[in-house]
Amino acid sequence: MESNLERGTQSKQNLISENNGSLGCFGWFLVITSAFFSILLFPISIFVSIKIVKEYERAVIFRLGRITARKGKGPGIFFILPCTDTFVKVDLRTISFNIPPQEILTKDSVTISVDGVVYFRVNDPVASVANVTDADYSTRLLAQTTLRNVLGTKNLSEVLSDREGISQSMQMTLDEATESWGIKVERVEIKDVKLPLQLQRAMAAEAEAAREARAKVIAAEGEMNASRALKEASLVISESPSALQLRYLQTLCTIAGEKNSTVIFPLPMDIISPFIKK
Repeated sequence: MESNLERGTQSKQNLISENNGSLGCFGWFLVITSAFFSILLFPISIFVSIKIVKEYERAVIFRLGRITARKGKGPGIFFILPCTDTFVKVDLRTISFNIPPQEILTKDSVTISVDGVVYFRVNDPVASVANVTDADYSTRLLAQTTLRNVLGTKNLSEVLSDREGISQSMQMTLDEATESWGIKVERVEIKDVKLPLQLQRAMAAEAEAAREARAKVIAAEGEMNASRALKEASLVISESPSALQLRYLQTLCTIAGEKNSTVIFPLPMDIISPFIKK
């Protein structure tokens, strides 16, 4: 890719050099004539010859339809020759635009609607004017097709979980494609992924079932831990009969604190066993 870019830059430089030297005799005659009349009518021609571009702009000058310099003029004041020179202003500020929602079929045959936002700027004013009709509009169209192509190779789970990776992949693809247009893609972000209503319901039901399953597992683990604790407590209480009586009294205190009208008092079996034998 680097070699292709180097060849493209070299060819552009050669083209500009050829343009500067291929005005021809008649072309140079017109340029000299225009310069002569500009000097002759200096107080008046100054209003036509002097142009100003702002800090964030550059001017690409065409002399008899040919680009005069490898870089844009500006910022500040520059001069043009009347009748033979024209110029095009190029804005170098970062431009952002929204990618319209795109209906995309993912790799696992799920239809989703995805939109995004792209940030780009003009890196080479001469290339953005000479190599493409409308760099802004072309970048917008290319961003839409790139979004479709990139997401068409992803599964639904990857689209939902790996937005950062998809954004970086789109940025690299767009930046490589627009390099010859003098465009630098700075950032690409996926804004929203809209799923079909039936798929949303199915995913919600699946998530709810998974949560219920985890809740049942947690409850079962709690019951198991509680049974183990009760087993250990019963072994400790069985070693001392007085501990069991203290537990009875503690239970009565708990019942009495709740202001219940009915109190159940547990009676040990060893007290009533003599009466049962009789």
